[in-house]
Amino acid sequence: MAVMMQAFYWDAPVKEDKRGEWWDTIREKVPQLAASGFNSLWLPPISKAADPNSNGYDPYDYFDLGDIDQKGSMKTLYGNRAELENLIRTMREHNMGAIADMVINHNSGADEEETNPLNGQKMWTKFRPKSGKFPRDWNCFHPSRYERTMIEGENFAGFPHLCHRNPLVYTAMFEYARLLIEELDFEGLRFDFVKGYGAWMIGLLSKYQYQKKDGREFAPFVVGEYWSGPDDIGDWLDKVHAVTDQQVAAFDFPLRYKLKDMCDTPSYDLRKLTDEGSVSAARPFNAVTFVDNHDMQNNEIVNDKMLAYSFILTGDGYPCVFWWDYFNNELARPNTPNGIDALVSAHHKHAGGESSILHADPDLYVMQRAGTESQTGLVYVLNNLGNQWSGRAVKTKWPNKKFKPVAWDGYQAPQPEERTTDGEGSAEFPAPPRGYCVYAPVD
Repeated sequence: MAVMMQAFYWDAPVKEDKRGEWWDTIREKVPQLAASGFNSLWLPPISKAADPNSNGYDPYDYFDLGDIDQKGSMKTLYGNRAELENLIRTMREHNMGAIADMVINHNSGADEEETNPLNGQKMWTKFRPKSGKFPRDWNCFHPSRYERTMIEGENFAGFPHLCHRNPLVYTAMFEYARLLIEELDFEGLRFDFVKGYGAWMIGLLSKYQYQKKDGREFAPFVVGEYWSGPDDIGDWLDKVHAVTDQQVAAFDFPLRYKLKDMCDTPSYDLRKLTDEGSVSAARPFNAVTFVDNHDMQNNEIVNDKMLAYSFILTGDGYPCVFWWDYFNNELARPNTPNGIDALVSAHHKHAGGESSILHADPDLYVMQRAGTESQTGLVYVLNNLGNQWSGRAVKTKWPNKKFKPVAWDGYQAPQPEERTTDGEGSAEFPAPPRGYCVYAPVD
């Protein structure tokens, strides 16, 4: 499985004094990120938004990528089309894929207020984008003649809510997706606020027969942001899969909140990590796991965040690392065994095959990955005790096998010793206080 990075955080260009320069800022980091083992970068929304300082989640002109003087600026907060293309070209040269942020539920920044004749209400729904593409009025939003009552979805923040059953809207969203995949060479689509519209729309955009510039037919990776509990996310995945034969994933919000509790709640019971109350536990091939993201700025994990990263980078799912943590919080820790880089390496080399929980009690969690033809497998130990090393003798699948520690961190984190299993595959595997250790079998 690959590793993704969310290559931005909320107001990143503003906070780092890089307004209009973020595409170039990311591009400068591409060689480092590729060398560290990242396979894809999730980029922020690329289109012109309602305000020059907008993070892009209030789209105005989908087809202005920073080259038209409107809404108070020429560039978007992140840059222009040429800089974006240069970024993606550099990523492709380093065998990395770009994932686009699709905001297709709501719009903002309308040029004129108008009365919707279906409900008599005035709304800002008259859009005259200077790209000349996708001009729209009240009939492109709910309520519309194409859907007077919104059957599926929720409104977001009071923004006008697009009606995808209008052929004009439907067609524009396909043109936008084709721009991303066929012209700009994105390889994946991250759909924002998928509660806001029918799962059928994502299914159709996912299974469209895209064609790359070299003539190859292409099916994008697709992940949805359904911010809810495991049952709601599971129901949404079922609806999407009913209208597409592709593997569509969802962000694992339930696991993320478990990880926050583990890191920030004293005496957290590690057995709570063992139930099926997460996407990765119930549907490991449909889960994108993460520790924090741009929406968690007021609810971020505060303590011992490496515990959470150790969990997602050794366990099931497609892990996503947050730019803020990697760079700003300095958790990459390159050339050491104690940071994200070491865990990304362990993920690629060892974290394959079936996951099995070998032991779990309130303070100790031990998990095994069985391995594949290309990955050795591993034993992962998580210790919740803050004042002592802790381990437990467990029975692995490997008899008479030596294990070496490949990644670890904790309150006291000298290098753990190698372990060797007995003839039945058993050995004790310890981890540092309030820490973790990843052991890999060696020949």
